[in-house]
Amino acid sequence: MEIRYSELSVEQLREEVAKLKEKAQKAEQMGNVSEYAIYERKVQMALAYMLNPGEFKTGEIYEIDGDPGQTFEITYINGVFAWGHRINLLGQKYETEEAMPISIFGKKVQS
Repeated sequence: MEIRYSELSVEQLREEVAKLKEKAQKAEQMGNVSEYAIYERKVQMALAYMLNPGEFKTGEIYEIDGDPGQTFEITYINGVFAWGHRINLLGQKYETEEAMPISIFGKKVQS
């Protein structure tokens, strides 16, 4: 059965995150890197549905968890995804627009 995170309560999402983290840990212990990465992405998606997209605004810049030195400037929000551009350590903005779940953002750098 396919689970739609948008239909789950916060408590159900917490339970799902715990299950996914356990599966990710087992995959890591078995040395299955690709399976581990899949579970980690699923965790990020479930966590995104536990956040309020209204707290993220156009023009704000956030650190990206797990990607030191990279920041992300939000162009717009669509559901639990922020669309925008990465910015490298030199302050250069990438041309390619991409979407990231809002749960992947660290602290806000500026707005």
